[in-house]
Amino acid sequence: NPGVKEMGVLKDKSYKFALKIINLQKILLKNKEYILSKQIMKSGTSIGALVRESEFAQSKADFVNKLSIALKEANETEYWLSLLKDSEYISIDLYAEYKVRIDELLKLLVSSIRTAKNSIKKNK
Repeated sequence: NPGVKEMGVLKDKSYKFALKIINLQKILLKNKEYILSKQIMKSGTSIGALVRESEFAQSKADFVNKLSIALKEANETEYWLSLLKDSEYISIDLYAEYKVRIDELLKLLVSSIRTAKNSIKKNK
């Protein structure tokens, strides 16, 4: 499995990202954007929840599965961010701020999944 440090960074960054998503939803709701705000709230906050779930995975395969679902949610969140930018619900500057964070989470998740899969292969 990924190292304790790597998982700590992933846990911290995914939690802070969830807080940012909650703030984004507040902005969207003020602008009476309800549908997209609900979608991004769901996917953007579930990343950290899945990372947390992975800490108590029943097996290495379960661990990989939880992080893989978190990766899918991160990818979906990136989609909603692009849609919000292109539909002009959020500014390019605000989008850029979130884009940097989601890209970082995507990289961390891919790296963690790869490390865990390699660990499984070595132990076979």
